Amino acid sequence: MKAIRIHTPGGPEALRLEELPVSAPRAGEALVRVAAAGVNFIDIYQRTGLYPLATPFTVGQEAAGTVEAVGEGVTLVTPGDRVAWAGPMGAYAERAVVPAERLVPVPEGVPLLQAAAAMLQGMTAHYLATSTFPLAHGHTCVVHAAAGGVGLLLCRIAKLRGARVIGTVSTEKKAALARAAGADDVILYSTQDVVTEAKRLTGARGVHVVYDSVGQATWEASLEVLAPRGMLVLYGQSSGAVPPIDPLLLNRRGSVFLTRPKLGDYTVTREELLERAGDVLGWVRDGKLVLHVHREYPLEDAAQAHRDLESRGTAGKLLLRP
Repeated sequence: MKAIRIHTPGGPEALRLEELPVSAPRAGEALVRVAAAGVNFIDIYQRTGLYPLATPFTVGQEAAGTVEAVGEGVTLVTPGDRVAWAGPMGAYAERAVVPAERLVPVPEGVPLLQAAAAMLQGMTAHYLATSTFPLAHGHTCVVHAAAGGVGLLLCRIAKLRGARVIGTVSTEKKAALARAAGADDVILYSTQDVVTEAKRLTGARGVHVVYDSVGQATWEASLEVLAPRGMLVLYGQSSGAVPPIDPLLLNRRGSVFLTRPKLGDYTVTREELLERAGDVLGWVRDGKLVLHVHREYPLEDAAQAHRDLESRGTAGKLLLRP
């Protein structure tokens, strides 16, 4: 089978297409024929060594496909089942061996490509809006990178929960996408000052929560636009890492909160995984969560997909098709 492997951390050229033998699933595992794999910033962090992994490894933590075989003792899935996952490695490949307990069923009416596009970013948006800071009527949030893969879904889920959404984007084209996803107001950070505009839009009160996946370029503005006792949720760093922060800064900004969550800590148990994935895929099936796929790439073009994602010129989801 074909797979994208990394032997030494580095740039997109570190992604190597290789032929590997198909592994038989062991006890507790399932072999899945991959229909599509999602491309995410965590893949870039692992490729560059920012998140170090033992090499060599097969890239990718999100995919959907069909179960081909199961290992000893597996009863959660059977051959022929349509499944999806987010977390276990090995998605950039024609086949992947995945722990059966981390596979979720794909509902009838949801194409496998849509399931692959929804899992990691959809469940991320889900936990951010429902658990990290549970949005409700009366809340106002800022969503940075509102036209990105998570950003668009986060705007939609925030609106499902009744919140007011202020999105930040770089272009008018991305502003249109954010508005279509439910953003009530959009700030073009390329021509507008985020702090000034956010304060104007909230009558100088500030917002209850900022969802920030950009990091280095935005975290200071994110703190400034918070209302007293608001929360800054740093869940990514597409522009670079945030420097160490003196806790007194949180005091001076109005006793605000800072958290740096990750999806794995919000899907610890299978029950929680099924609940989050069930909500997300159910919303996709029912048309409440509309996915925007920016582009599909053949597996061998994984390096170009990484370049495109790093350029921050994309809007929505990137998929690899084995």
